[in-house]
Amino acid sequence: MKWTDRIGRRLKLSDLHLFITVAEMGSMGKAAERLAISQPSVSKAIAVLEHTIGVRLLDRTVTGVVPTAYGHALFKRGMGAFDELRQSIKDMEFLADPTVGEVRIGCPEAIASALLVKVLDQFSSQYPRVKVKVSSADDMSRELWQLRERQVDLLLGGVTRLFAEEDLEAEVLYEDRPFIVSGSNNRWTRRRKIEFEELLEEPWLLPGEGFFLTEAFQSQGFAVPKFGVTSYSVYQRIALLTTGRFIGMLSGSVMRFSPAVHAPLSVLPVDFSSGTWPVAIVKLKDRTISPVVQTFIDCIRDVARPLKEGQ
Repeated sequence: MKWTDRIGRRLKLSDLHLFITVAEMGSMGKAAERLAISQPSVSKAIAVLEHTIGVRLLDRTVTGVVPTAYGHALFKRGMGAFDELRQSIKDMEFLADPTVGEVRIGCPEAIASALLVKVLDQFSSQYPRVKVKVSSADDMSRELWQLRERQVDLLLGGVTRLFAEEDLEAEVLYEDRPFIVSGSNNRWTRRRKIEFEELLEEPWLLPGEGFFLTEAFQSQGFAVPKFGVTSYSVYQRIALLTTGRFIGMLSGSVMRFSPAVHAPLSVLPVDFSSGTWPVAIVKLKDRTISPVVQTFIDCIRDVARPLKEGQ
């Protein structure tokens, strides 16, 4: 079937918007209320759309409707089409006034509380009228859907060294690494040299069971410690470290950029030559981003440059 034979002449953006609304709401009645039209009008429009394309898009159930496999495909691509249209409006708004716009970013809490603090401070001082929205992406490998569903413009955080996604691209900013730390009043800070295995029976503060954490301990030939607290919150772990009762692990990003590290902490003299991991900006491949997002990415590169240069 050629595009102009059927779909090109008969499929309208209004039809696609109506279908997306029905799929999101899971009900033709609820979609009709949101669109301020009658339910029979919605039902008729869906029927015409299905006839135009030649496949069933929705399955009717006792509670509403659910997209078929064909419907899921149209919903996904339709969302992408509307996202590109919204992006074009944002691009034109930026060209009219380069000091306004919106940036949506997803990142882990360790980046949000450290590197991103410096980025936001620098960026917002230069572009105070730009709206920046930060969302949680604590496990980057599980949060790639945020990019694919156009929930964010970019993800920023640690990626696996063999990161490979056909529709995504990763720009590595620097190599991060862990540091073994404790409160300055911890008894281990009085030692000039510590063997790593001496600390394994201590209560630990760890960032969570993830690829980089497990790799760090395995590189030393040990399993992840069993005692202590595992928490996603950088600020919580730093606050507990200052009590002097725990041994902790903090990344180089946190050690350099987090305001909370002004607390009395000490890096322990441990021979801990674990591997590093790449911190990267992840974007949709071949997707045109707005100028304001590009400006934000340039700011991230600028702030991250000292770590890239090994400082």
